[in-house]
Parts: sequence; C-alpha cells; structure tokens
Amino acid sequence: MNIPLVKDTIDNEDIEKLVEWLKEGNRLTKGKVTVDFEKKWSEYLGVKYSVYLNSGSSANLAMIYTLIQSGRLKNNNIIVPAVSWVTTVTPIIQLGLNPILCDCDVDNLGLDINHLKILIKENKPSVIMLVHVLGIPNQMDKITQLCEENEIILIEDSCEAIGSEYENNKVGTLGNMSSFSFYFGHHMSTIEGGMVSTNDYEFYKILLSIRSHGWDRDLPEDEQNILRKKYDLTTFRSLYTFYYPGFNLRSTDLQAFIGVNQLDKIQTIVEKRNKNFLLYNKYLDNNFWKPVPPINSYVSNFAYPIILKNVNEMSKILFENNVENRPLICGSINEQPFWYEKYGKSHLPNAEKIHFYGMYLPNNPDMTEDEIKYVSSLINEYGEKI
Repeated sequence: MNIPLVKDTIDNEDIEKLVEWLKEGNRLTKGKVTVDFEKKWSEYLGVKYSVYLNSGSSANLAMIYTLIQSGRLKNNNIIVPAVSWVTTVTPIIQLGLNPILCDCDVDNLGLDINHLKILIKENKPSVIMLVHVLGIPNQMDKITQLCEENEIILIEDSCEAIGSEYENNKVGTLGNMSSFSFYFGHHMSTIEGGMVSTNDYEFYKILLSIRSHGWDRDLPEDEQNILRKKYDLTTFRSLYTFYYPGFNLRSTDLQAFIGVNQLDKIQTIVEKRNKNFLLYNKYLDNNFWKPVPPINSYVSNFAYPIILKNVNEMSKILFENNVENRPLICGSINEQPFWYEKYGKSHLPNAEKIHFYGMYLPNNPDMTEDEIKYVSSLINEYGEKI
C-alpha cells in the first residue's frame, strides 16, 4: 500500500479536452479563456471579481501590492499568522512593510484571538492577513468584528481551503480580498496558478493592471477611457503606457482552460476531503490532539494535522510504511531563518509547539476509508501524545 500526500486532479478526460482545444489553434497566452475562468470562479465562490495569476504566492504578492497602490494603508503594520506559509509573509517584507507575528489558536491553527487583540492595541495595524490552515476556518466572526471596530483591512490566504465554509459562507468571501492556489497538489489544479478574489471594484482595477506590467489593456473599456483622457493619450500611445510600476504575474489560457474544467468537479473533491477529515477524527485515538474547527464551519481539508511528541520518529515510521507526510506547513515563521535573522524571535508558545511537534497526514480525494484506517493505526500504535 502506497499512500501519497496528493494525487493530481487533472485526469485523462481533462487532458483529452485540452488536446482537442489545442488542435483548434487557440491562443495560449492570457486571453478570453482566462476571463471565462475568472467569471466562473467568481460565481462558484460568490464574489463579484476575480483575477487569475500564475500562482497562489503571486496572488499574495498582488494583494499586498494592491493595498500599497490603493493608498488605503494608514501605516505599514500588518499582522500575519505565525503558522502560515512562507509566501504569505514574505511579500510584506519584500515590499517594505512591517509584518507582526500573531500566535496560533491551539484548536483551529488560525489566529489566536487573545494575542490578536493585544497586537491590535499595541500596533494599530492597517491590515490583518490570516491563513485558513489546511482548510480549517479561523474564528471569523470575532476577527471580522475586530477589524470593523478598529478600521482594519482583512485579507484571507485561502490557498489550502477551497470549499471550506464559515457559517454557510465560503472562506475567501469574508474579508476585503482573498487568495487561492491551483498548484498541482491542491484541491483543484491548473498545474500552477492562483486567484485573487474581491468585492472591491477599486482593488479589482488595480489587480488587473499590476498583473500585466501596469498598463490598462485588461481594464473595462470605460476605465481605459478615463485613464487615457486623464493623461491625454491616443489609442496608439496607450498600448505602452503604464500607470503603476507593475509586474508580469499572468498565467495562460492553456491553464485557464484546465481550470474551467476543474471547476466542474470541485464540489465532489471538496466533499471527499471533508469526508476524509471526519474519518481521521473517527479512527485516530482520542488521546491525541485533534483539530477543533469553529462551530458552524465546514472543513475542506487539504491534509490532516496532528501533534506528536515523537514527530520525527513517527515521520520515519510512516515513510517506511509508504505513507507520505510533511511538517505542519512552515510550522512557525518565528523559527524560520529568514525571519529570526532579521527580526529575532518573539514568544509564541502555541506556534512553537506546532513547529517542533506538528506534522500532516495525507488527505487526497482518492483516499479510501481503509487507507485512512491504516494511517490512523500506525499513529495509534507508534505515536506518543505530547
């Protein structure tokens, strides 16, 4: 028995459709299919606007840069989760802002509300950026209330959480902007790719421009006309006029074509991942730590987290028994060299526990109940409670 962390969601039917589309001689770089994919994704998520990019990491970069270009930041302070992914945090550093680490909630691995309140009082941040770790929603009612009371912009890294819900709302719809990843091992795949979604039209316009160099070609026609009139541009001159110091974060129509087809089966994938999450809860012994999602949430689980005293030994045992596993994402950003060599270390006891004792187990949508029983039996037999 071999149990991998991920299985690619791109199947033979997807490939056959792609081959036929390629034979038609369609444009491969960003074009009409990208727009179709963005529209279909927005409808699935329940938002007004979405912008397709070349990765979830680029989506995070684009969100932070959009905040800067929008002029809405009251200062450079941005609260970020200690338990997160590296490219959740690094765009803030790369773009010259001030990241402030928040400890994690011991139940759902998201932001610890008590520590968050302290950080808000001390730093009066412009932005809170959170991660729905492995698809487990944060305590969104409390976080959104804090943001409203303190005039804080909220952005959600939902790259591991496609299909997860909080009180019947999909995560990624509860803040001002959100990011998603379509990396080959995630819930759905465009091989590489990511999305930023928002209901904010000003953010949307900036995202469209900075994705492609800072020009106006992807903007709605009325917005193009406003800019060209403002800067007294002819249609010819506007082709190479740049309104923002932008990037090239575009993906391709080829990948967007895959994404459109992936959306046809995303709900089935989400349901399988939730079922597997519940099966792990059932078969793992109750003396181990288990995640406790917020009440009225739905977990579209990317991989199943667990905390063990003998995590290094357990990882080896799992690999020897053909079960893939990994550290619990980055563990604590506080323990990563790129962080502490620049900022030193804060006292973040919950994140420290995750860093040194956390791991995650496979939850790909093709896993069977017997496979989950098998993985659980190894943990039950050899794992040591912390």
